[in-house]
Amino acid sequence: MAQPNYEDLLKAGVHFGHLKKKWNPAMAPYIFMERNGIHIIDLHKTVAKLDEASKALAQIAKSGKKIMFVATKKQAKDIVAKKVAETNMPFVTERWPGGMLTNFATIRKAVRKMAQIDKMGTDGTFDNISKRERLQIMRQREKLERTLGSISDLTRLPAALFVVDINKEHIAIKEAKKLNIPTFALVDTNTDPKLVDFPIPANDDATKSIEAIITHAVDAIKEGLGERKATKDKQADTAIKAEAKTKKKTEATEAEAK
Repeated sequence: MAQPNYEDLLKAGVHFGHLKKKWNPAMAPYIFMERNGIHIIDLHKTVAKLDEASKALAQIAKSGKKIMFVATKKQAKDIVAKKVAETNMPFVTERWPGGMLTNFATIRKAVRKMAQIDKMGTDGTFDNISKRERLQIMRQREKLERTLGSISDLTRLPAALFVVDINKEHIAIKEAKKLNIPTFALVDTNTDPKLVDFPIPANDDATKSIEAIITHAVDAIKEGLGERKATKDKQADTAIKAEAKTKKKTEATEAEAK
């Protein structure tokens, strides 16, 4: 796995924190200095923490489990939707529905509702209702799609949560903690890194900074998925060879018996 590049993070502005007056003292270990009233994040610490987080993400992906990304702030939502979709991992880029994790059964009911509406469009149900009723149902479907679209295939709780802004997504963090779901997150100088299991010191407001971190995380997941596929292919190949060998042995035994 390629290690995070210090120069790339520097160019992306990952090191720019918030104004000193807005800082959270818990971030002190990750702050390099203050410049013009703004805290500067120690990118050497960012590289180390991002590398640690990436290795953990790769292992989770390799195990076949799901990692849910949460980024509802304007600067991050499009980046996350585009990048994470490449891995087929679930993501939330609209409002976080309270109980997404702690009341997962209810969320699953809403997903099933989407499936039922889709079925109505193919089984002829829509042909037997008024245009107004059909429009109301489709509006309901669109609303569910905006909120739950990317998690429609999620049949069980995710194995981990990756969050862009832990202050904004504090409800998601609390729900994950309550269920002992490991959390990964960008932590800016105005956050408490102790709230997450894998903090990654980084600017969580600038688009380029967010993209740099998300890209590396997604690449790690892709690598984990690739290793999983390679392992499965090898196991399948071994099984086929074993079956062929057994068949050949059986045929030889039958031939001798004749």
